[in-house]
Amino acid sequence: MRKELIVASLVSLAILAVYYSSHEAKTDAFEEWKGSFGVNWAPEEEAYRRLIFEKNLIEIEAHNADKTQTYKKGVNQFSIYTTEEFADRFLTPMPMVGLPEVDATMPEIGDVDWTTQGKVSKVKNQGSCGSCWAFSATGALESFFLFKGQSASLSEQQLVDCSRPQGNQGCNGGWPSNALKYVIANGITTEGAYPYAGRDQACKAQGGAWKIGSQQSFSGCNGLTSGINAHPISVTVDATNWSPYKSGVFNNCQASINHAVLLVGVVGGAWKIKNSWGTGWGESGYIRLAGGNTCGVCANAGVYPA
Repeated sequence: MRKELIVASLVSLAILAVYYSSHEAKTDAFEEWKGSFGVNWAPEEEAYRRLIFEKNLIEIEAHNADKTQTYKKGVNQFSIYTTEEFADRFLTPMPMVGLPEVDATMPEIGDVDWTTQGKVSKVKNQGSCGSCWAFSATGALESFFLFKGQSASLSEQQLVDCSRPQGNQGCNGGWPSNALKYVIANGITTEGAYPYAGRDQACKAQGGAWKIGSQQSFSGCNGLTSGINAHPISVTVDATNWSPYKSGVFNNCQASINHAVLLVGVVGGAWKIKNSWGTGWGESGYIRLAGGNTCGVCANAGVYPA
């Protein structure tokens, strides 16, 4: 009996050692995260963020250990938020417009990747302002001018501040098509002339020298597939579950349109998308979505300058 108790005690100690070793590793990971992002909180808030971070880290490790998954998760700037907090802070609901019935069938096409051909501008970071629509629009505009041999980083902040008459709501959301309407009417200036502040402001300067005449739209997966052969396209998606994405082909979507991005290609049958959450997120700022209407990418008409 004494021998059995000793064995049981040793097993318990081993389990505790593994637990505390794992807990210490997660604590170290949290401290490393804080150092990387330069964040400090009051003690109560820090304890709450630590719990969420460690819970998320456990889920990341479990997901990545599952060989059936088509994508990997990772630690990034969103790892201290619950899924609900992330959606509330960084996404803006976008009511469905356009297609009454979604053409969700994606024709087979060869690989198209405009990032490898110098037709896509750098990845930017919108921060906590709900201005994805402005970044999606400038991404499309910057590609449009790159096709003309002209390079510029255009001003998202000007769109945030000045395009309310076209129906946008600054950091509370908007539509890339409305942003392009503003540019058609006024032109747009550069980011250097009108820097990004990541908050709502009064309009400081209207328009600029970078002009377009119109915009074109692409409906359904057939339309996107056809359009992407010619150039990138501004599209809208459901990004509710995107926060921990690190790499691979993503397919874990919900059913609300709440984010605008730039479709830049089709690689291996998957949509390749440029996001506006910085290069530390995803595949250096990009995500690949499974083909078809994954995350609602085909649900609303995509747009591009003309």
